[in-house]
Order: sequence, then structure tokens, then C-alpha cells
Amino acid sequence: MGHTNQSFATEFVFHPFSSVPTTQQLLFVLFLLLYLTIIISNASILWVVCTDHTLHSPMYFFLGSLSGLEVCYTTVVVPQMLISVWDAHTTITVASCGAQMFFFVALGSADCFLLAVMAYDRYVAIRHPLRYALIMTRQLCRWLVVASLCLGGLLSLELTSLVFALPFCGLQINHFLCDVPPVLRLACGDTHLHRTALFSMSVAVLAVPFLLICLSYALITAAVLRICSAEGRRRAFHTCSSHLTVVLLQYGSCGLVYLHPKADSTEDKDRQIALIYTFVTPLLNPLIYSLRNKDIKQALSRAMRRALASQPR
Repeated sequence: MGHTNQSFATEFVFHPFSSVPTTQQLLFVLFLLLYLTIIISNASILWVVCTDHTLHSPMYFFLGSLSGLEVCYTTVVVPQMLISVWDAHTTITVASCGAQMFFFVALGSADCFLLAVMAYDRYVAIRHPLRYALIMTRQLCRWLVVASLCLGGLLSLELTSLVFALPFCGLQINHFLCDVPPVLRLACGDTHLHRTALFSMSVAVLAVPFLLICLSYALITAAVLRICSAEGRRRAFHTCSSHLTVVLLQYGSCGLVYLHPKADSTEDKDRQIALIYTFVTPLLNPLIYSLRNKDIKQALSRAMRRALASQPR
């Protein structure tokens, strides 16, 4: 009965980064350039992994899958963000906001699961090198990627349905995307159950895979230290350090938003941290893997030479 005379929101508007037109235009150009860089760099890695036969191994299959996820994940968020930056009065319907939340959470969760899968792949490669090809078969690799996507989608569907079963009284989302915490702040009534569900999912998506990654790397470290060759130890640590850098950045930034207590108002801080896993992580993934990986650099170089050679003179 408390909501009888209350009108509920049917569309939202995002909180602007700035009300100064010049600043809005500069931010638009900056975010657009970052977005294009993310798309081009990740699409390049996906392309060479698919087309270069020397990269047809489980490690590069997972790397290509990660790049494909980053392209989709960023595309779910940034185009709508660019529209809102250009015109601060642009609205988004509740249905569109729900769709964005579903794909954002689903792809972000799949990203976290895939990083755990990649840690397992490195563990098998270093602990069981002679049986690596027998364990990490092409079929198993495909199933692991599909399982990451399906699990992320199921968790996201459950959480998004729970959130959008609520009526919303507020209109302005203090964020640049329809993420769960800022949307929940606009809901009417008690959201304790929904916040509990969000925290439980965050533990499942962030804490559990991160602990498995830590376990994998503890076993990897023990195996590497038993390698007699100094060159072998160096190559093993070099291969794993790239993945570990991405893991710490991804899980660290997401954990600060989804796993810390909400007693204090941290909306602005959450929005700033969200810029890391929206722009920085997808941008650093291809840079870290391409700049630190000889095979990727050589494959990109071969692809560029083939592309230039095929051009009409």
C-alpha cells in the first residue's frame, strides 16, 4: 500500500561526468579513441589466433577467446556511454538497462571464469608437459570456454531478473552503465535480499576463481623451482607473469567494487574504479600478451606482411 500513489520510473538517465560542454567533448574523444584501440587490438589477436597455424594451441585458443570476450564486453558498455557523454540528457529505458546489465554481468563473469581456466591450462602445461596435449584436447578447451559463457549467463540471468523485479523510484543512475549496485540504489523498498544475492554471486565469480588461480600458481611455482635449467625457469615464469598481471588487475578492481562493505557511500569511487575494468583491463590484455609474447608478435608481423603483399600495386 505504501507505493499506491507513487509513480515508478520507466527510463533512466546516467549521471554526467561533467556539465561543461568542452570537457564533455574531450571525454567523448578520449573514450572513443580508447574504445577503438580496444576493439582493434583485441580483434587483431583474435584474428591471428584463428588464422595462424602456429598459434593453434590451447594457450592461444584461450587467449583468442579472451580477446573475443573483451570486444563483446566493451561493446556492451561503451557505445551507450559515448551517447550519454555527448548528450547528458539521453535516457535509457528500463528494458534496455536490463539488457545492458544482463550482458555486462554475463560477459564479465565469463571473463573471470576464463582467466581461471587459463591458469589451469598453465598449470597442466608446466606440471604435466608430457601429457599436456592428451589432457588439454581441442574438445575440452571448447567445452571450458562454452561452460564459462553458460555459467556467466545463468548467474547473470538470475541476478538481473531479481533486480528488475523491483519497482524503481529514482531516475538518475550515478554511473556510466547499468551496473547492479547503482541500479539497486534507485529501487523502492527493501533491497537486502538483492544485495545478499549480489554479494553471493560476487564471491562465486570473483573470490572462488581467484582462490583457484592462487592454488594453480602455488603449484606452478613449486614445479618451476624444480626445473634444473635456469632458462627453463625463466621461460616458465615469463609465460605465467603476463597472465598473473591481467588477473591481479581484473580481480583487484572488480573486488573493490563488489566485495567491499557498502556501509559508506562510495558511488563516485565505484564509478572511477569501474573505468579500470571497462577500459584499462581490456586495453592492457592485448598489450601485455602481444608485447611480452614472441609468438604473438611474430604472428602479427607475418599477418601484416601478408596483408601488405596482397595489396594491388
